[in-house]
Amino acid sequence: MTAATTIPFHTISLLVRNKPGVLVRVALVFSRRGYNIESLVVSPAMGQGEYDGIPITPGEFSRMTITCSGDPDNLGQIVKQLEKLIDVVTAIDHTGEAVIESELCLAKIKSGLDQRTALLQIAENFKAKVVDYGSDSMILRCAGESDKIDAMVALLRPYGIVEMVRSGKILMARGLAST
Repeated sequence: MTAATTIPFHTISLLVRNKPGVLVRVALVFSRRGYNIESLVVSPAMGQGEYDGIPITPGEFSRMTITCSGDPDNLGQIVKQLEKLIDVVTAIDHTGEAVIESELCLAKIKSGLDQRTALLQIAENFKAKVVDYGSDSMILRCAGESDKIDAMVALLRPYGIVEMVRSGKILMARGLAST
């Protein structure tokens, strides 16, 4: 029996024109190469001035952050293909770079009166905020790195997670480096 191998996660950021169909074309590049998109976050791009001579105006561009898994040898080809798409301004692989990463999680947990103290201690340790109380449940909101959220979820699981939603990873390059 061999040890299980883990496929590394890669995080790619894209600056794209905010037009219909861009997301589909980006997703097809990953699909054709056999990459699985683990998370995808799209939001309006905010910036000052211009990027490589292109003026950044609110609403005209979006930022995509894609976390994917697959063969590392194909990743360079995927980034090159993404850059060739007509509405993609930049595509950057941030794997292994100095970046700030964050993710958001909402978790609804069963919570009787006898369990609330323990759940509130877990929330406090992970700097999670209780955003809803019910007679038999509570909803926690936690933000941070994916590993932090994974650890909190593992501790909450025995109490009964009724429902959970995670935003997916967002990131920003440290210093003045481009994201």
